[in-house]
Amino acid sequence: MPGMGGRMSTVIKAKISRLLDRAEDPGETLDYSYQKQLESLQNVKKGIADVVTAKKRLQMQSQKLEQSVVKLDTQARQALSSGNEDLARVALERKNVAQNELQSLDQQVTELEAQQEKLTDSEQKLRGKIEAFRTKKEVMKAQYSAAEAQVRISEAATGVGEEMADVGLAMQRAVDKTENMRARADAVEELEAAGTFEDLTQLGPGQDDIDRELAALGAGGMVDDELQKMKAELGSGSGGGGEAKQIEEGQGS
Repeated sequence: MPGMGGRMSTVIKAKISRLLDRAEDPGETLDYSYQKQLESLQNVKKGIADVVTAKKRLQMQSQKLEQSVVKLDTQARQALSSGNEDLARVALERKNVAQNELQSLDQQVTELEAQQEKLTDSEQKLRGKIEAFRTKKEVMKAQYSAAEAQVRISEAATGVGEEMADVGLAMQRAVDKTENMRARADAVEELEAAGTFEDLTQLGPGQDDIDRELAALGAGGMVDDELQKMKAELGSGSGGGGEAKQIEEGQGS
């Protein structure tokens, strides 16, 4: 789909940026930056050393050419004094070449001296900036360490840290379970006091309230029938009054 690749790329970059932000230690970042600046300073110093070395090499060549110019001038004078004008001319021609080379070397030395001066000035400025950065770096690291310590102390004191948050959630769950258990106990006690619960041992298998009422009515009818039958037997028999009297006397004793 159009734009899907760009969206995924943005999401991935955002995730990576977030991970890097979590992993980044400001102190380590500052130390790394300071180290890179020191490397730059060393490169500048190396450049100055290279310029000075090249200048010294040219100066040595210039000294040799100066000596050669003096020597060729002397030789030309000696040849001319001896009447050898051609030899004197050759010596003067070599002298002229040496002087031209000497002028070129002097110009190069002057350029190298200007470059050396420029690099030396840059090195001093860079050294000052690095020293200022080092001081600021140490201050920032100290401030970050202090802020980090303050955050840890505050989290521990207020319970907003991850571990304290877990402990708080566990305590809340324990409180909820305790409250639920108390409510359940109160409900059971209230139902038991209201007679809602009966002794299950007094019930037969599969009996409910209707079954118990029907059983009670049936048992009452059987007792009434048996009582009427006994009355009839006692009333019809000749010794019925004596037996009834014996029963009553037995009950009274």
